[in-house]
Formats: sequence, C-alpha cells, structure tokens
Amino acid sequence: MYDFLLTPEERALKQEARDFVRTEITSDFLRKMDKDEIIYPREFVEKLAARNLRGIRFPKQYGGREMTWVAEVAATEEIGCLGMALGCAFVMPSIVGEALNTFGTEEQKEKYLKPYLEGRLVAAEALTEPRGGSDFFGATTKAVLDGDHFILTGQKRFVVGAEGADFFLVYCRSNFEPTCHKYSRISLLIVEKGPGVETEYLYGLMGCKGGGTGRLVFRDVKVPKSNLVGELHGGAFCFNQMMIPERLTSAAGCLGMWGALDLAVRYSDRRKAFGKPIREFQAVNFMVADSITQLDAARGLAYMAARAVDNNYPYALTIIHMLAGLSVRPKGSRLKPLGPS
Repeated sequence: MYDFLLTPEERALKQEARDFVRTEITSDFLRKMDKDEIIYPREFVEKLAARNLRGIRFPKQYGGREMTWVAEVAATEEIGCLGMALGCAFVMPSIVGEALNTFGTEEQKEKYLKPYLEGRLVAAEALTEPRGGSDFFGATTKAVLDGDHFILTGQKRFVVGAEGADFFLVYCRSNFEPTCHKYSRISLLIVEKGPGVETEYLYGLMGCKGGGTGRLVFRDVKVPKSNLVGELHGGAFCFNQMMIPERLTSAAGCLGMWGALDLAVRYSDRRKAFGKPIREFQAVNFMVADSITQLDAARGLAYMAARAVDNNYPYALTIIHMLAGLSVRPKGSRLKPLGPS
C-alpha cells in the first residue's frame, strides 16, 4: 500500500527485486542453506551483482546506481522475504560500502568498494566481541601501529559472513592512553582474509543458517597503514555514520515478513474446520488483521526514516539513534551531511 509514495524509478527497482526473488532463488537453495549444505551463499551474491543490485545508493563509477535510501528500503523489503541469512548478505554492501564510500580513500574505493559491488569480493563487518556485547567503545581487539603497518590481535563474534568474506571492516582499540576519551579509542581497519585471520566457530543461529555467521580470531595480523579507514582513532565517526545503514537495512529487511504473512493468509483460506475455511473464524481474522496493521505501521516508520535521510533532515541521524537506543555522536563532532552516499 506504500507504493504510491515511491517515484517511478523506485517502483521499478522494487519490481526488479521482486522478480529476482521469484526467478533466481529456488526453494531447494533455501533448504540447502537450512541444512548447512551451503555455508555462505556466494552464488546468491554473484546473481545480485549480475542484476546490479549490490550498490543501489553508491556512485556509478564504483558499480552503483546512485539511487535514494527509499529505493534501497523498497528493494530490501522484497529481498527480506527470503529470510535473515540472505537478507544480511543483501544489505552488507550497504553497511560496509557506507564506510568505504564516505571515509575511504580513492585507492581503497578502487581496490575494495568497486569489486565488492561488482560481486568479485565479499566483505563483512567485525564489531561485536565475546566479552564486549553492546560496550562498543570497550573493545579489546587491539591494533598497535608499528611503522607502516598495524599489528592486530583479538577476536570478534557473531560476524555475518565470517566464513565466506574476502575482507573485513574491523573496529579495534588503537589509542591506549589511559585518560583518552572513549570516542578517541577506536580505529577502523580493512583486514583481508589471510594468515592470522581465522574463522574458528560457526554459529548455527536459528533462522540464519547458511549466512556464514561465526567467530573471527586475529593472531598478530599485519595490516598495512594504508588500510586505515578514516582518521587514526576516528572509528567513532565511522561507526556513527554507519548506524544509518545498520538500522535502516535491519528495519527494511524485517519488513520482508510480509512473505510469512502471505503464506499464513493463504493457508487460512485452505485449511478448513467445522466445514469452512478457518479464515472465516473471528479469532483467525483478528490475528491476520493485527499482523497487517503492525506490518504497515513498521513499514511507515522505515520509509519515513529513509525519506528523512534522503532529504537531509537535520535530526534524521538523531532519530535513528534514538530508535536504536544509541547515542554515540562525539561531542562537537562534525559528520558528513546526511543523504544519498
């Protein structure tokens, strides 16, 4: 019911994503993921790239489409009906790409962002730690600057794509001054899969099998200084900006539950009790009506937030942080203006 809020280009993209879901992804593929026969859906990533569906908001020179946040939300809603694992694989370019496009150097964009959006590379974000949880600025994974490279040690968990990614965006402690402000502790590094970077455990998360979610361990990994994203000790600024795709893609992907609702409604028309479809019983009708109402309310919030970012609404980022229960903007910080990347 929200299609009338979309431009013709945004509606066309949404239809593209819906056609992709219907024609490219089979039930057999999803069953193999659920049975752990597929550890990471690389084939899915390559098919997305072939349809130019991996860089919706990003510049065309790097393989993107230069479209709006609303367009990305619309496409993500369609992909979301495939489940959490494929939904995460779809939105990860938006999250990782945000950091590379906003804070990365031209060299980093050519080396990592462009092949990433073209489907030649896969990436993941390494954020959560075993003993850190939501204490992001208390990260214990450390990067010690040694000449022209960092020495990275530590571990991250619940990394979507830990098994399957070619490189990672890793938040790590780089400032070890005891009195430094918590917003000046962290840096963001591009870490390629290689010696010292190991996936030691895969989580069999319910509803998210086949996404390669696991624990990453870094053992004295040498990372070139040129792989620093943004400024040294400036990870808080990157994290703050990346909360836009983190939260909006999460919300948009969850809208894909319309697929489950559609199946439930179809079933309620087929299943009979006492001589008539159960859809005709008031209790079942109420459940269907309540689900549709809540889904449309959630959809309205997601599209409103996307439009606010697209229109550079002054408090868009604040609203996103408040909805997520976050407040990480460093006092007096200056971030790149909101809007399409």
